[in-house]
Amino acid sequence: MSAPQHRAPEALNEADLERLQALLDALPAPLEPLDVSMADGYLCGVLLQPEAVPLERWLPPLLDSEGRPLPARIDDELVALLRRRHKELNMALIGRQWFDPWVFELDEDASPSETVLPWVAGFAHALDAHPGLMKLPEEPLLEPLAALYLHLDPDDLEDADTLLEEIESLEPPSDLEEAVEGLVSAVLMLADVSRPLKPQPAQKPAGRAGPARSRPKQTGRR
Repeated sequence: MSAPQHRAPEALNEADLERLQALLDALPAPLEPLDVSMADGYLCGVLLQPEAVPLERWLPPLLDSEGRPLPARIDDELVALLRRRHKELNMALIGRQWFDPWVFELDEDASPSETVLPWVAGFAHALDAHPGLMKLPEEPLLEPLAALYLHLDPDDLEDADTLLEEIESLEPPSDLEEAVEGLVSAVLMLADVSRPLKPQPAQKPAGRAGPARSRPKQTGRR
């Protein structure tokens, strides 16, 4: 995964990611935690909810995808690492800034959709566990959700005829860079719907450019 040129203090580095995965893997059976890529997509789905989801609600579905009871105590380091990424992503959404998704290259024969699938699966898991976003009006959600869910098997999208029709109108990404950029663009578009920015007071001098989304200099990948 490429490191952004300017890291926020809370940004996780390669060693942090490896440690996070090890801590997730160390959770006792029969728990089935998300891996780090799925966890990243999941956190984006959590942060796009129209009402803030507290830690005690978003942590359990991440630590066990089947919703089984968790141990009485969860490793403090594991929680701290997840909270750091949650904060980093939240700041990116607040500022409508580009971020590097935790997407990892597979073998050379893997398609772009296969490579980003774990991230998108984590995102979809978040929307199943926290349905507030999907209760918003459908029309403004349709384009960005289609850009994300085009990477899923259509059979997994039950009773979603309008969404499937939108997906069929899209061209699959030609390479991994385009696929990763599509993830981030869709997340920022959804943030405009579920977490709209408050109007800013007019600034002087007139003609000064307003804030704009930063564009990626590198894509997040291994």
